[in-house]
Amino acid sequence: MVFDHDCRFCRLWIRRWRQITGEAVEYLAFQDAQTLERFPEIPRAQFEKSVHVIQPDGRVFFGAEAVFLSLAQSRNFQWPLRLYHRLPMPAAIAERLYEFVAGHRAAFSRLTRLLCGARVERPGYFLVRRLFLAALGVVYLMAFASLWTQVTGLIGHNGILPASRYLSAAGHQLDQQGLGFARPYFLPTLCWLDPSDAFLNAQCAAGVVLGALLVLGIAPAPCLALLWLLYLSLAVAGQDFLAFQWDNLLLETGFLAIFFAPLHLLPRWEHEGPPSRIVLWLLRALMFKFMLSAGAVKWLGGDQNWHHLTALTFHYYTQPLPTPIAWYANQLPLWFQKVSCGVVLGVEMGAPFLIFAPRRIRFIGCGAFAFLQIMILLSGNYTFFNWLALALCIPLLDDFVFGRLACNKHERLQSRPFRRAIAWPRLITIPLAALVLALDGFQVASLSGASGAWLSPAALAEQWLAPFRAFNRYGLFAVMTTERHEIIVEGSNDGAHWLPYEFKYKPGDVNRAPPFVAPHQPRLDWQMWFAALGDYRDNPWFVRFCICLLRGSPRVLPLLKHNPFPNHPPRYIRAELFDYHFTNFAERQATRAWWKRRRIGEYLPPISLRKGALHIIDRLPKTSRFRTKIKFTALLHRSLTGRQ
Repeated sequence: MVFDHDCRFCRLWIRRWRQITGEAVEYLAFQDAQTLERFPEIPRAQFEKSVHVIQPDGRVFFGAEAVFLSLAQSRNFQWPLRLYHRLPMPAAIAERLYEFVAGHRAAFSRLTRLLCGARVERPGYFLVRRLFLAALGVVYLMAFASLWTQVTGLIGHNGILPASRYLSAAGHQLDQQGLGFARPYFLPTLCWLDPSDAFLNAQCAAGVVLGALLVLGIAPAPCLALLWLLYLSLAVAGQDFLAFQWDNLLLETGFLAIFFAPLHLLPRWEHEGPPSRIVLWLLRALMFKFMLSAGAVKWLGGDQNWHHLTALTFHYYTQPLPTPIAWYANQLPLWFQKVSCGVVLGVEMGAPFLIFAPRRIRFIGCGAFAFLQIMILLSGNYTFFNWLALALCIPLLDDFVFGRLACNKHERLQSRPFRRAIAWPRLITIPLAALVLALDGFQVASLSGASGAWLSPAALAEQWLAPFRAFNRYGLFAVMTTERHEIIVEGSNDGAHWLPYEFKYKPGDVNRAPPFVAPHQPRLDWQMWFAALGDYRDNPWFVRFCICLLRGSPRVLPLLKHNPFPNHPPRYIRAELFDYHFTNFAERQATRAWWKRRRIGEYLPPISLRKGALHIIDRLPKTSRFRTKIKFTALLHRSLTGRQ
């Protein structure tokens, strides 16, 4: 192929064509005197108009046909030449387009640089894959380590929701329905083998070790498979405490990452095959679904606070665990809050479509996602959620982003043979892609209320696969909470003097600053926020928690910051409901308080344990001897006995 070396546009795309055709095509600049001497039968003016392909038998081709003939030397690019030769209409259109581009090469050169940057070669993803898997390993490590510190208090044998009782009750119910053989399908957890505290801790410890190995790049695919299995096991056994959207997002990301990981044991570049571009696009599709769903549920949910851009005037103090920065953000003027809300909706509903644009435009979308996640991370404690979303931004990049060193590494990796490398076969990745894209399309379409017979197969597949949490729906804050209610749990020995239990991170003492706690997730504190949105009758776990306080459970008490009854548990427990709001600058300067609150009323009436039974106290005693007791409701009795 002979081309115009003085044309910047030609030089850019010849580099891409060289990458595709390899040594099958020799590329020469017509400005070289030796080229003109080699092909004297072709005038210089002809070379200036278009590229030419000269075949070994002396035949000469130019224009769009020359481009297609050159690219056809690669097996993957033979179809444009076949289309050109067999159909006259596409051939004529291709030649007209070529003439138009050739006549405006300077403009198209600027457009190419604007959309694709200085390099138009097909990018590699070796470094992107290594960085993404390391980031995912860090997220897994943080998630398991955070859970490890509280797992026995939450779902241990003497915890709030014991996994052993849950599985025993679920197994009994499945046996009665004749489905006992399908226990691992309906509740896929390793705790069927052993629900003991020791095994729960062992699963968390194994997750921490495997996460560290993944960060180091050791046996990434086996590590990812085991990490997914362990986290699914704990998520199922964790019941209400591990039913958050980020738990599902970690499972879905981790599942896809198994097929993105190289199939080697030691982190050696020469053993790595090229990353699967099919799975790369599945990860990008996951980011598209995740971000678009987050914006769509806000806009389509009908909440006027999002439509009027006033949602952030409530968000900073009503979110589950705000940070100190949220207090300052709450003081910003209304116009700034509305602009910020518009930016959030714009990023969540507009930027996802940039994922499918040329690389520089895609990088803009990636930057928008990263900016939004960092802002959320600074103003709210959303556990490892934002870190995981940032990790999902990495597959939107390519190796060229990392500079000259990365480019040199990429060229060496691309030029070496992959004889020793083992990669996931397309017999696995293509069916996986078909399933994932069908479910993603169904879930995104469902956001707008779409329905029809053509969606029923995807709906059925989603239902069948739901227990494994590998294909999920997302979308937070569809309806903005405009008030912050907090449950204050108190204990008493005489029914007259009540002392509050202080939680580690959720608001309680109005003078205590909102903490930074992410990526750790205090799951009890988070559940207390959700419990305050409803009633204790809707939250049997809360009643179980109060029973543990009445018993002075040594597993549950470490989940709290302060136990006002260190020597023996209290005789009575009650819960009061308060409305909390951030103070303003003047109030904080006067009182040094971060919060102000007012009592709303009773959340849980005083309860007591007597002879192993739970009682609600209708009339509190004036002395240490109580006068009247009424047995609690059936719901509370089920909570006490552990029945589900």
